[in-house]
Amino acid sequence: MRIHIIIAALFWSDLVDSRKVRGISSSYKRFYREKKSFLCIDGSKMIPFEQVNDDYCDCADGSDEPGTSACPRGRFYCTNLGFRPHYIPSSRVNDGICDCCDASDEYNSHARCQNTCWNLGQKERAYVEGQMKTLDEGLRLKQQLIEEGVLLWREKQAQLRELQQAAEDLQIKLEERRWRKNEANRLKEQAFKAQQEARDRALRHQNNTITSLFQLLDSNKDGSISVNEVKAKVVLVHDEQQLLSEDEAMALLGGNHQIDLTKFQYTLWDILTRGDSVKIKDVHDVPDGLVSEGPHVKAADRAAEWEASSLKKVEEAYETVNMEISDLQKKLAVDYGTDWEFLFLNGQCYKLKVYEYVYTLCPFNQVTQKSTSGTEVSLGIWGMWAGPPKNQYNQMVYENGEPCWQGGSRSTTVTLTCGTETALRSVKEPSKCQYIMDFQTPVACQPVLKQRGVHSEL
Repeated sequence: MRIHIIIAALFWSDLVDSRKVRGISSSYKRFYREKKSFLCIDGSKMIPFEQVNDDYCDCADGSDEPGTSACPRGRFYCTNLGFRPHYIPSSRVNDGICDCCDASDEYNSHARCQNTCWNLGQKERAYVEGQMKTLDEGLRLKQQLIEEGVLLWREKQAQLRELQQAAEDLQIKLEERRWRKNEANRLKEQAFKAQQEARDRALRHQNNTITSLFQLLDSNKDGSISVNEVKAKVVLVHDEQQLLSEDEAMALLGGNHQIDLTKFQYTLWDILTRGDSVKIKDVHDVPDGLVSEGPHVKAADRAAEWEASSLKKVEEAYETVNMEISDLQKKLAVDYGTDWEFLFLNGQCYKLKVYEYVYTLCPFNQVTQKSTSGTEVSLGIWGMWAGPPKNQYNQMVYENGEPCWQGGSRSTTVTLTCGTETALRSVKEPSKCQYIMDFQTPVACQPVLKQRGVHSEL
């Protein structure tokens, strides 16, 4: 029992002695327990203990003068009870400026320092408490967004499957429409060919008829029709008894006294086929020209046009569906976080006005800058996540924006920070055409946020 009391007494004696040494933390007090000699902490030198804090630098590492400004490499420990402890360069000890909130650094100067550690600690604790509340609320909102992200991801996957099924159905319909269009074109070509053959036959018949009528009017068989031959065999439709005058006969011959077979085809023959003014005596049926387009040809043409129009509509629908599939696949290929928590940002845009510019961040798409004059400049398109390995989702990179006037292209780095709202908070341009943004969102909140050390003791 006596031994235990002696050991305890020695321990408390050493502890009391070590507390007399200014400028050291509790973790270093073991080096400063008063004894006959003091070993510099770097082990470089042994000095008498009374030379510790004697305002003369003996150790190269400055460990013998933690409470004075004698050593250039020395450090003074501010205990700052009630706030955060920290070190200051020993050169600031007793320099007339209050560096430690507990005023311990100005123990021998003219400065009248107040102990402000408790007030600072209160503010610090209130700030940390506010941060923890923000974190808790952010994590709660993040969980909601994760659940929404999972549902949205499933919806997108279901939408993709539906589009792919629609594309397959349209592919079958497309092949059917192409066959029907080709068949309609074949029937149209067949009808047109049949009509052309009929026209060729009619043309041959007409040529024969023209020749026969020419020969009928050419009474003297001299290879031409004269005015007298016309007067002899051509009469008025409404009055066959009245003879044609010489002028009337010449008019029928195109103003000529006589015409050959070629001119007959373009003058008197045209008049005779109309059948409304003159005709040949005792001849009642004069063909009225070539065969016109038949109804079956018109029907085949309309059918071909309808099939072509129907095919075009199916082709446009097929192209639209494939574009939607491609866009959706691109969206689904983006890394939206381990739990798809960032998926809700896709398709959204966030604006912030900074002086004369309006900055717009569209996550996973692009970043733009618009001036008051209306000129819009691309500050980069979505590139990748660029955070550290432990938290890769806290930074986005947008690159290959519009060229900068000094060369190179504009780019933007977006840092995501924890918050209860999703908003663009700040934009800076630390170097020419290189932008940084602070983007606050609940999905950036992390479950662990270590509180900075604050003494709560009084």
